[in-house]
Amino acid sequence: MPLIPEESQIHESAQGPRATAAAGRPVPTPRPVPGPRTAAAPRPGNPVPGPARPTPPVPRPQPAAGPTPSAAENRSDLRSGAQIQLIPATADGALDAAEEAVDLLLESGRAPGDVLVLTTGEQHPWAAHELSFGETAYWAQQEAREDVFFADAAAVERAAARPVVVVAVNGGADDAVSCSLPEALTRATALLIVCGDAERVNAALGAGV
Repeated sequence: MPLIPEESQIHESAQGPRATAAAGRPVPTPRPVPGPRTAAAPRPGNPVPGPARPTPPVPRPQPAAGPTPSAAENRSDLRSGAQIQLIPATADGALDAAEEAVDLLLESGRAPGDVLVLTTGEQHPWAAHELSFGETAYWAQQEAREDVFFADAAAVERAAARPVVVVAVNGGADDAVSCSLPEALTRATALLIVCGDAERVNAALGAGV
């Protein structure tokens, strides 16, 4: 069945993280090169904190018995066991949508080192900046697992598995996206969040997911 977008919320529950869909995001403005990111720091590209976010809603416990949740609420893949969540976004707005998803994950209690962010088009400014110091130092930060790690989806095979993988479908050829999304799913041990065009995402992951 194709993925079904939902409202913009991300939940962490006793049975694993859960994310719901967000609306497409507006065209982003150029960002300055961000510095290191921590759970308490603002998202890359926004050094000055904005207005406080609303407190995330209390996760809803799963019932012991009852109707099976819909495919969009709780979808998993047999290979990785990770849930898959689609956040609809245009190619221009996918990176902003991915950063919003990361913000919500950190606010809900996820450690920065639990999150891997992949981009199918233009690299995230953080990745481009860190690569300017050399690939050895750049990939060493992935191994350290002290922060959110941003990488090009084309290098997903070199990326280590993390509980949450967020993919921003912000460009790239269809065949490249079709290859990188299934690989991203194998890197996610709990949750895969894909920000992009719903039809393109479903075509890449396959209707059986």
